[in-house]
Amino acid sequence: MTQDPSTTMDPLDRICVRDFTLEVDIGAFQSERGALQRIRFNVVLEVAHSTAADFDDVDLVLSYDTITEAIHAQLAAERLNLLETLAERIAEALLLYPRAMRVHVGIEKLDRIPGTLGIEITRSKQNAQSVAVDEQNKGAMIVFMPNHVLHGKKLTEWLDALKSHQNPVIICLEPALEVQPETGKALLDRRIGLLSIEQNAWVLAAKDDRCVVVDSRTELDWAINNGQLSVWAPSKIVLDAVNKPVAGPNAPLALAQWFAEEFSNASISVLSHYEVEDTMLNVRVIKTVTDI
Repeated sequence: MTQDPSTTMDPLDRICVRDFTLEVDIGAFQSERGALQRIRFNVVLEVAHSTAADFDDVDLVLSYDTITEAIHAQLAAERLNLLETLAERIAEALLLYPRAMRVHVGIEKLDRIPGTLGIEITRSKQNAQSVAVDEQNKGAMIVFMPNHVLHGKKLTEWLDALKSHQNPVIICLEPALEVQPETGKALLDRRIGLLSIEQNAWVLAAKDDRCVVVDSRTELDWAINNGQLSVWAPSKIVLDAVNKPVAGPNAPLALAQWFAEEFSNASISVLSHYEVEDTMLNVRVIKTVTDI
């Protein structure tokens, strides 16, 4: 690690994890998708002084495990393209701790070139964004809108009711009505199906200006904070998910249910009449606009 994070006249205590190496699926290039590569982490967390040494009490210190657990948690949340994004999220997670004052995060890829390549950042409590994402997401209402509602005469009534709901709303859709091309390759056909759902998302946005298409967790978090009527474009979140859904675009309600569970929602609401399998749990069918 080339950078010394401590630059103050009154240095803080440091908790260090160095040369912590994991095999990770990360990277923006297509050749990196689905391929594990070694990533090395060097993290220095500067904390306010405690009396732990005076009393030799482990409960008074911020554990080294705090750093490794933050790394594992961010890797488990979703597949990322950029080391920069991963470093920022690790820094934000660590700065949530009350005693944490500043953090230096260094991440290197060990297998891309003969040497190493990576990113180093330093963040302090003053510029940390202490956002509890899970708590935000629990407040969202996730609904599944079938094609007959999307293209029906009562679409505006449905959207009026959703917009007036006390919680922010995220709308999930079926694939477009148009026949999709088939390649005969499951992974490619899955991507085409996801794009078909996204096509419907843009159709809905064109029908009503209140509907905004979102395709990333960052956009969704912002939308939830701002009461936006969001329409889920699934490709990025599905493809970047660590725990990928079993259901594909050919089972859009099951895919939407996976999305709801990923966002800490126990249930999903289905608009109007749509066939719901008996085995599906936590699915609420809203038959009329007045039931929202």
